[in-house]
Amino acid sequence: MSGARWRRLGSVVWRSVAVWAVSTVTLLVLAGILPDFRLQSPDGDSATRIATTAALGAGAFGVLSAVVWPLLVRALLLVPALVLGVLVFFLNGSFLLLALRVVPSGRGEAAPETAVVVAAVMSAVASATGAALAVRDDDAYRRRLYRLSDRRRAAAPPGAGPSTPGTVFLQLDGVGHDLLLAVAGQGLMPTVADWLTDRRAVPATHRIVPWRTDWSSQTGASQLGILHGSNEDVPAFRWYEKDSGEVMVCNRPTSAAELQRRAVARTGDGGLLSLDGASRGNLFSGGADQLALVLSVAARRGRENRSRAGYFAYFSDPANAVRTAMSFVAEVGREIGQSTRARLEKRRPRVARGGLYPFIRAFATVVERDVVVAAVIGDMLAGRSAVYADLVAYDEVAHHSGPRSRDAERVLQRLDRSLALIAKVAEHAPRAYRVVLLSDHGQSPGETFRTRYGLGLGELVRAGCGLPVPRKARRTHSGAEARAAVRAALRRPVEEGGAEYLPSHRTKDGPAEPVVLASGNLGLVSFPDVPHRMSREEIDARHPALLTTLANHPGVGFVLVRSEEHGGLVLGAHGVEVPLEKLDEDPGPLADFGPGAADAVRRTHGFRHTADIMVNSWYDPEEGEVLAFEEQIGSHGGLGGAQGRPFLMAPAVFSPPVEDGAELVGAEQVHRVLGRWLRECDGPQVPIGGDADPDRHAA
Repeated sequence: MSGARWRRLGSVVWRSVAVWAVSTVTLLVLAGILPDFRLQSPDGDSATRIATTAALGAGAFGVLSAVVWPLLVRALLLVPALVLGVLVFFLNGSFLLLALRVVPSGRGEAAPETAVVVAAVMSAVASATGAALAVRDDDAYRRRLYRLSDRRRAAAPPGAGPSTPGTVFLQLDGVGHDLLLAVAGQGLMPTVADWLTDRRAVPATHRIVPWRTDWSSQTGASQLGILHGSNEDVPAFRWYEKDSGEVMVCNRPTSAAELQRRAVARTGDGGLLSLDGASRGNLFSGGADQLALVLSVAARRGRENRSRAGYFAYFSDPANAVRTAMSFVAEVGREIGQSTRARLEKRRPRVARGGLYPFIRAFATVVERDVVVAAVIGDMLAGRSAVYADLVAYDEVAHHSGPRSRDAERVLQRLDRSLALIAKVAEHAPRAYRVVLLSDHGQSPGETFRTRYGLGLGELVRAGCGLPVPRKARRTHSGAEARAAVRAALRRPVEEGGAEYLPSHRTKDGPAEPVVLASGNLGLVSFPDVPHRMSREEIDARHPALLTTLANHPGVGFVLVRSEEHGGLVLGAHGVEVPLEKLDEDPGPLADFGPGAADAVRRTHGFRHTADIMVNSWYDPEEGEVLAFEEQIGSHGGLGGAQGRPFLMAPAVFSPPVEDGAELVGAEQVHRVLGRWLRECDGPQVPIGGDADPDRHAA
């Protein structure tokens, strides 16, 4: 055995002994504090014997945690991931009870509930001690991070990694360009601020630019375009397809798989991550071989489904499991406290945050964040060429607390710490890494349509059609990505099926009732009994008051329909009608929505599955507020405000995303930029200039 290996072995032994010693002391302290936990016989023992019992108990507990725990976690992947989180405390307590039973002296004893507390404290202390010791040793730190992410390879010798840099794309879901700059400037995200700040003679390491989303400003459309190069025919977060009679929902596994299949067929390209890539926590795979928590493969069954592999990679370390479980419980309590305070202070706007929401929030802000970050760390230490990961924590909280709320800002602070950890890991990876931050959309604030007017879009449509409006209307479910991720983790089908969205196909006296769907502040109305996209003339003939009711409602900004006479037609209040081809001359009701709105509307009008009626809510350009058709006070999905202005932040060594004075428009163009940057990593390690890459001039 070489000298280096002997040194590494000695380092491992030293840390193991140190952790064992600290655990022994922890047991002794807890035995003195907790009345139902003892390390001596009822008649009393000598101090030496008590210390020996504690030492043997700590050693047995450590061995059981190191050897048995990974096997149990692998077996328990057959149960829902959230159930595993609940079992963490019970299993650790069982380990401690078993450890006390196998100690030769037989002196140890603990009540079951006390054993749970003692085991949790011991795991947390052991984890903190091991991490503190490992950080001082680069090799040890690297090996520990391998274990945290289940990368059990031998540590590569220095200089053995690839000579070209890898790229990590981190998507901060729902974080707008202006918001990121604001919180970085306030010191809430110091890691981001450091990357963007010039220091003396050293320029900033990263540059940031905004980009403009398509009309459908939501993760499904944006991430499909970014990862697969095409988001054609994705008009919203959810929409009705007349040819199949199905409601497509971007965060439904079966829908995500079909959307990915269509994109690949359209482009002929597997995706951004096709070459030695990893996809973590995303809706789509991007063509990666390494997958964890990817929704488009969550519907598969069998060994080929690796979407939950990240759970085993993370929870195989018992200290991770305990820490995450404790953080999960704390986050549930934090949400209950914050929502209670919001009710007592009578904050406006406000939406209901009861039921299962505290657990959904905790899953997004704790479990999914921890698992995804650990998976990214493992990918970097494995030397993968490209990694794309989605961190959904901010988006989930901002939907219910508001985009600029204190609750959401605290989530951003914790995400910044995750970015700092990933940057630290890059120093220990076998190859250099460039970290790219980006977002898929922003969020626009504002109260809900229902709160302001006392009825939802569905009831307004029914009233315009002359149909009865129920006294107690059903609330629209939130479209947040975390809800689907939780259901996938629970192994419950993420199906927003026919009964929820599709009314009876025919009324008693006539044609089918309309299908009304909401995607943030974008609404879609379809008539399922008509096989084609209905024209304005056909809609007027069937329901003469409907389009007028929608276009003149104060909560509606504009309406898009197909016209037999004009093609696409935008309708506004007071009888305003502007054909799509004339929007550049006269933007009409689109004037307040800013530059690019006309192009976005024209593009969506050309989609095969665009709804019969597309409804965009009112927008206040001064306050940046919209009215969500869902129960959200921070929303995205349509046009208006910060939701359509995400960011792209990349190392300055990359070539500029667009030429000076040009604008980055659409997720498909972002895909081309990211693909160009990946190619630059394989070529000269300086920005490519001039006409060296035609993608730089793509509009």
